[in-house]
Amino acid sequence: MDPVIERINTSFKRVKAIRYTQSLMGWDLETYMPPMGAEARGAVAAELSAMEQEAILSLGSLLDRAVERKDLTDVERGIVRVVGRELKFYRAIPQEVLKELSAVTSKASVVWREARKEADFSKFRPYLERIVDLEKTIAEKLGYSKHPYDALLDIYEEGLTVKDVDRIYSELLPASKQVLDKVRAEEKFPASHPLEEVKYEEGSMREVNEHLINLLGMPKEKFRIDVSAHPFTVGLSTGDVRITTRYEGRDFRSTMFSVIHECGHAIYELQLNSELEFTPVGGAASYSIHESQSRFWENVVGRSQEFTSLIYPYLRSKLQFLSGYDREEIYKYFNLVRPSLIRVDADEITYNFHTAIRYEIEKKLIAGDMDAQEIPAAWEELTEKYLGLRPRNDAEGALQDVHWSGGSFGYFPTYTLGNVIAATLGYKVPHLYERVMEGNFGPLKEFLKEKIHRWGSIYSPKELLRKALGVEYEPEYLVRYLQEKYL
Repeated sequence: MDPVIERINTSFKRVKAIRYTQSLMGWDLETYMPPMGAEARGAVAAELSAMEQEAILSLGSLLDRAVERKDLTDVERGIVRVVGRELKFYRAIPQEVLKELSAVTSKASVVWREARKEADFSKFRPYLERIVDLEKTIAEKLGYSKHPYDALLDIYEEGLTVKDVDRIYSELLPASKQVLDKVRAEEKFPASHPLEEVKYEEGSMREVNEHLINLLGMPKEKFRIDVSAHPFTVGLSTGDVRITTRYEGRDFRSTMFSVIHECGHAIYELQLNSELEFTPVGGAASYSIHESQSRFWENVVGRSQEFTSLIYPYLRSKLQFLSGYDREEIYKYFNLVRPSLIRVDADEITYNFHTAIRYEIEKKLIAGDMDAQEIPAAWEELTEKYLGLRPRNDAEGALQDVHWSGGSFGYFPTYTLGNVIAATLGYKVPHLYERVMEGNFGPLKEFLKEKIHRWGSIYSPKELLRKALGVEYEPEYLVRYLQEKYL
């Protein structure tokens, strides 16, 4: 390896060590930390964040030398690209802006919870106004060629632009609306099901989830599952990946599909290239590609006829209340179709309308075409336009997501990109549903490892997708998937 790149790798181990610690602390905070530990944990987290920034900035002189090197390998070029992106952010954004954003978002997250509980957007608005101003500053400092929102989209998905997202939604949303209208007219898939209200015993459901984990081949020596308020995955290393789920006591598909979803994230983390583990390119390629893995397993595999048939006998044996339901009935229960006011409750057909609502509002806010006080009205109008519903209050509308309180502007489109890529994978994996019917998931995991996982972030998201699948973000695959499944 080039000696300058080797020195970058050696120095970057400090960044990786800090991030490992941050991830482990984050996992503990959501799972086992006692409530009174929050204040000290916050102080430690702030110190680690400052150490991380310092460690990245210390790579500046090495990177400046590395960009001048010739005849680099793909891995070496990837390292220069990834470190360059990290350095660009910290070099471009003044320290005082990042400090203020950290301070404001810390307060905003608390105020957001209170405002959502009271369904009162006006309480949250002053904090959101300041966050939007700071995000505008960040966009200006980072720079952009056509639209200020491009700079923020690029933070979460390298190379993503307003032009890209506009194209995707312009193709996806009208086609999704046609599918939705036809499904509702023909009532092929129900909007509700009695099983949504049926209570389950947590012990039985834990056994079901353990069965799913074994079925998907999750390695016990590298993997664990715990309980948290909100399901998530943390990959500490290729030998230590952890997921969580929750048990709400009814509507058993909720915990079941959260486990399959998080296992999708976990499979990605487990199948990253261990030889690249402590290098800048050792992690996942992007947010959307990570989301595509979870959506592939949750929806393309998990909600399929074949997977339903595979697990149906076991479900019947463990959940006695299923005795009156055949396979087809369970399949329909897994795939209910109804417009919802809440994004996280949305079905496959309507989910992307929710991300589009947030995208359109964010784009206008960052461009200066909308003020924060206009958000609730805009949210209501867009929800009625896309879903035919109107929020009854702010908790059902503009206060439902935590993202804005943390300053995550530009994140929502990655969910839709994940859905698009997941559907594309469904048409690219050889003999997909034959393998699912057999319960033979090894070839699926091997395909994903070979095409996506083992490359880490050596390539940009668009380049990786072109190499792996021959396309980038092509909504036609998701449209085709929805049409073939639901019509």
